[in-house]
Amino acid sequence: MAHPTETFTATGTVRTEPRTVGVEEEFLLVDPATGRARAVATSVLRSAPDTGDLCAELQREQLETGTDPCRDLGHLAEEIRRTRAAAQSAAEAIGVGVVPLATYPLDVEPTTSPNERYRRMVERFGLVGREQLTCGCHVHVGVADDEEAVGALDRIRPWLAPLLALSTNSPFWGGADTGYAGYRAQVWPRWPSAGPYGPFGSAAGYRALADTMLGTGTLLDPAMLYFDARVSTHHPTVEIRVADVCREPDDAVLIAALARALVETAIREWRAGIDPDPVRTEVLRLASWRAARSGVAADLVDPLTWRPAPARTVLDRLVTHVRAALDDAGDLPLVSDLVDAVLRRGTGADRQRAVFRATGDLRAVVLDALLDGPPSAAAG
Repeated sequence: MAHPTETFTATGTVRTEPRTVGVEEEFLLVDPATGRARAVATSVLRSAPDTGDLCAELQREQLETGTDPCRDLGHLAEEIRRTRAAAQSAAEAIGVGVVPLATYPLDVEPTTSPNERYRRMVERFGLVGREQLTCGCHVHVGVADDEEAVGALDRIRPWLAPLLALSTNSPFWGGADTGYAGYRAQVWPRWPSAGPYGPFGSAAGYRALADTMLGTGTLLDPAMLYFDARVSTHHPTVEIRVADVCREPDDAVLIAALARALVETAIREWRAGIDPDPVRTEVLRLASWRAARSGVAADLVDPLTWRPAPARTVLDRLVTHVRAALDDAGDLPLVSDLVDAVLRRGTGADRQRAVFRATGDLRAVVLDALLDGPPSAAAG
């Protein structure tokens, strides 16, 4: 993925193209009649004519997709729909369905994928690995180098919890309502390297911390640095990993657009010599907890004051914070509309709970989320 490129207009003025952005989404594989989880990822991948957009995940009940890098949000929306359709087509070929839910609502005993690295992870981390059946949305934003990446990482920290709030799509776990809009954010940090992080200061500082963490012998490899945002291990990108997989593709576009704008804004601040907010990691954990607890339905922690404020206020301040970057990319009208849409209809968690209230059946919650599935009793 590429960083912004400069081109010249007919009048000789410089125009900077937006940074590239790409999205990885993790999905659950289920029986399309019963909603039961199916441990068939290996067979799904074998059925796909071209698996370039699809790959396995930790558990065989999961599948991951990845878009091409895009500069235009319209193109990104097409890519998200294309990769979701590719996953659905491959799954349908063996009689299963794909659902964009960040946790599985029913009881399940996940089955580890036949991959040596995943086997070692589960062997080392025990129940943490065996129970880990969660699905996230990872956004990759192109950067020039690691210094730019770390400049961004240090400055986006306060705004990651609002991204989580917008994406919450995991209220049910093990057959029960957890009381959280985003329970994945409570399960995922069981990994010892996951969650909010402190400032790194420089690329050298990032590498030093990574070396120290790996040197403890706890983590298998650099790919297990599960910070909420990190320098990608495979691409020249900042990888923002805080969001649940989104039920609606438009919500994934929104998360990606805001993530790109946050990175661009942060790098502009870094270049201008503006220091990052020194907020402690412990405070960021509390902000993330509140975001996961209620999504956009109640107060969030305001990064400008570190006090509770209505979700609408915090999200408006997020958009204001990145307004120049959104304007320059031509994304502001769409992002404003998409934020309004989430606040009006709720997140994926709200949809799941509405289906459960209407049906009393968690299987209906799963089936309602099937890609291109039939409308539920709660629709509309």
